[in-house]
Amino acid sequence: MQLQSITSESVRILVTAKDSVQATVFKPAGAPRGVLVIHPATATPQRFYRALAEMATRSSMIAVTYDYRGTGLSGSPKEHSSLRMRDWIQQDIPAVARWAAESYPDLPHYAVGHSIGGHGLILDYGTEALSAAVIVASHVAASRTITPWQERARVTAILNVLGPVLSRAMGYMPGQKLGLGEDIPAAALLEWSRWIRKPNYFFDDPSMQARTRAARTRIPILAVGASDDLWASPRQMDQLTGHLVSAPVQRRTCTPDELGVPAIGHHGLMRRGVGDAAWPDMLQWLESRNR
Repeated sequence: MQLQSITSESVRILVTAKDSVQATVFKPAGAPRGVLVIHPATATPQRFYRALAEMATRSSMIAVTYDYRGTGLSGSPKEHSSLRMRDWIQQDIPAVARWAAESYPDLPHYAVGHSIGGHGLILDYGTEALSAAVIVASHVAASRTITPWQERARVTAILNVLGPVLSRAMGYMPGQKLGLGEDIPAAALLEWSRWIRKPNYFFDDPSMQARTRAARTRIPILAVGASDDLWASPRQMDQLTGHLVSAPVQRRTCTPDELGVPAIGHHGLMRRGVGDAAWPDMLQWLESRNR
């Protein structure tokens, strides 16, 4: 497919011997000068990141988008009902990163992680070949830190009450019907529900070894958030990056006035027509950290 001198192709990337993710690789017309992998947020399909991928490609990068297993084009959530959020973090993210590194070994590699995609990066998954990474709206997602109380009550009702009931009954979380994006596997929702009840999210889950893993992350990281994000407030993002004791971290908080839009929210920085104005700075920051 051709679009403004950009070509794209679909590829399957193995995660396990029996399972894979569906990805799209965007290539510039001329010689590429880097590779950008975009790790998605929970219940957010890869098509949502197409505009960012195209901008990166127009800047002479190869860009890779994909869907986590059990979401979007990477399989039915009901058929992947046992997949947990940690499986996306610990398996999908490094598998795609490894494929990109092996496919383009002579180019510098960068990543953008949105929400849970950023969680994987700060926990040092898929970072081996990276020169730098941008995390967007990634935070310590404990429900008790959500303000205002109306939003906290809504999230609690969906993720701690309705979501678990529906997931156990249906074998998947019907995110589309509940206004939470794409449908996701039942086990992913149930793990999400457990984590948000903990004061420090997955940092309070010993099996994740999150504090240890975050402390060993060393790549430069730019953490970008929105001033009006009710799910990932600047304070919640600071809680997350505070665990990056060995990595050089820069923080930026975008405002609607700065971007010239009425509102940004949790997904806005990655949305066409909302976050576009922030993307050139993100891409420039990444390339300036090239090893």
